Amino acid sequence: MSAAAAPALRATGVGVALGGARILDGVDLTVGRGEMVALVGPNGAGKSTLLAALAGDVEPTHGVVEVDGEPLGSYRPRALARRRAVLLQQQGLAFGFRVHEVVRMGRSPWHRTERARHDDDVVLAAMARTEVDHLAERLFPTLSGGEQARTSFGRVLAQQAQVVLLDEPTAALDVRHQEALLGAARRLVLRGCAVVVVLHDLALAAAWADRVCVLAAGRVRADGPPREVLTSALLSEVYEHPLEVVDHGGVLLVVPVRPAPVPADHEEDPCPTHPATC
Repeated sequence: MSAAAAPALRATGVGVALGGARILDGVDLTVGRGEMVALVGPNGAGKSTLLAALAGDVEPTHGVVEVDGEPLGSYRPRALARRRAVLLQQQGLAFGFRVHEVVRMGRSPWHRTERARHDDDVVLAAMARTEVDHLAERLFPTLSGGEQARTSFGRVLAQQAQVVLLDEPTAALDVRHQEALLGAARRLVLRGCAVVVVLHDLALAAAWADRVCVLAAGRVRADGPPREVLTSALLSEVYEHPLEVVDHGGVLLVVPVRPAPVPADHEEDPCPTHPATC
């Protein structure tokens, strides 16, 4: 298969062992151009490790990851940065960079290229898209968690890569900004980018992803369209908690099954013998 015909991103038989523990085992994943794939699964399933392997930040113990048909290791760092952008869970900037400087970091792969002449316009557009333009002169460490997340996503947008990898980008965001961020990711997809996003919110995965890849214990348990993959039976098994999938006006909602509340007048003292220890 030629590089032109190859998928934007492909993992084949990827395994990762860290500190003697097997985190991923035989993972296959293909992401095409113009496609958003959500990685979901319980804590410890291997979602962030898989994303790090796809990014080239973690070297697989076995298997291979390819971008545009070429192994990750064949790219020089700057060439790889022009093809894929990564948003990590932790915003690891301890120095006092201002917001506009952080977003501008996304332009560094294009330094001394023809595209560098558009840097100012791209940075301004990225800050506007992520609604941090009014914070442009603020120091990054002084921002709230949500503001830092939006600034870092602005850096990813400014990078203008065709493969975008996002690790729990909505974790620190309120509902409006969650929808705005995933809407911006969807616009990237419509422009032909390949997006992989780690999400804990299964309803967000159902609403925004073209495909959902369910991981458990380092393996792929299911991979396909949300309506085929997000079933009560599979999710209840994987998350080890009863879950119900509800179609609400064409939108999938994933709801945990909870025991009925005990009426107040029937509550029992949880510590009738030694109340002082409760």
